[in-house]
Amino acid sequence: MPLYEHVFLARQDISGQQVDQLIEQYKAVIEGLDGSVGRIENWGLKNLAYRVKKNRKAHYALMDIDAPPAAIAEMERQMRLSEDVLRYLTVRVEAHEDGPSVMKQKRERDDRRRGERGDRGDRGDRGDRGDRGDRGDRRDDRRGGAQ
Repeated sequence: MPLYEHVFLARQDISGQQVDQLIEQYKAVIEGLDGSVGRIENWGLKNLAYRVKKNRKAHYALMDIDAPPAAIAEMERQMRLSEDVLRYLTVRVEAHEDGPSVMKQKRERDDRRRGERGDRGDRGDRGDRGDRGDRGDRRDDRRGGAQ
């Protein structure tokens, strides 16, 4: 059977638990039509590059699928009918990747960096507002005139 990677975006105002229910619903559709779903990744709530159906953010989810084309067509048909799904994309691949996806790796790397730096309030020894200190007497010497 052909291999697919499928990503879909769900509305920002549904909960993470509802996104998991959507994933399970579409997984059941695939398995009901003699397919199988491998890796499932919920990438969480992310900003969109532009508004999609009046949403600025969306829940992203990835599924690795091994199924006949009819199963993919049925899952996509149900996604078109669902008001919770904003966009979806299914791509046929030669082989599924091992380990976490690039997006999941990026998120883990960002989480580690945030832990190393602490909160963003730490600005070194410049003070709370990043002041440059007293700049002294500021005469207008730029005009080149004698004073």
